[in-house]
Amino acid sequence: MATELRIGLIDSGHSPAQASRVAGSRRFWLAGGELHEGEAQADRLGHGSALLDTLAAQAGPLPVYVAQVFAERWATSPLQVAAALHWLVERRVALINLSLGLRNDRPVLREACAMALEAGVLLCASSPARGEPVFPASYPGVIRVTGDARCAPGQWSWLDSPQADFGAPVNAASGLAGASVACAALSGQIAAFLQDRPDAGREAVLEHLRSGAAFIGPERRGAEHG
Repeated sequence: MATELRIGLIDSGHSPAQASRVAGSRRFWLAGGELHEGEAQADRLGHGSALLDTLAAQAGPLPVYVAQVFAERWATSPLQVAAALHWLVERRVALINLSLGLRNDRPVLREACAMALEAGVLLCASSPARGEPVFPASYPGVIRVTGDARCAPGQWSWLDSPQADFGAPVNAASGLAGASVACAALSGQIAAFLQDRPDAGREAVLEHLRSGAAFIGPERRGAEHG
């Protein structure tokens, strides 16, 4: 890991107004069935911009590297996400937020996640509260995050459920809501912890999240945790 704590975000990019908070950005897209990469475009969907704000609200002004895999529509591929992971690992980030879920397991994405984890990078990925598993959240070692309406800003829950490891607030200041926001919120909390404990590894982060959870278990059988 780098001496300076760096965070990675794989999403739809960032707004021009956020440029001063972005340490670097890169766009990955498919054309003619081939992977291309180049200069990032302004966020047209607003999703990545909202997640960047959510991260910053929890972690403060940290260097964020943004990999753009969505452009004009909600479609990306395992190949694009895998390329984004490789690029972010090369940027020496400590944590990567993946507020996205692909329905199919593909070797290129599985191997990219394994590579990032082997390099000591923490991966947080969103997972739906119910339904079929998605990727990369379902890969071993990835921290699975979903929305938990019980959680206020700054809180999270330890769910340990078939769907997710942790839950977090579902609403962003922009009005965006859902597991993608929760994932960014928890990533921000992890980043805040790493600022105080830059030497902390994955197990120390997980122990911090378990011991600091405001709620334990899914809502139907949850209990407050002091």
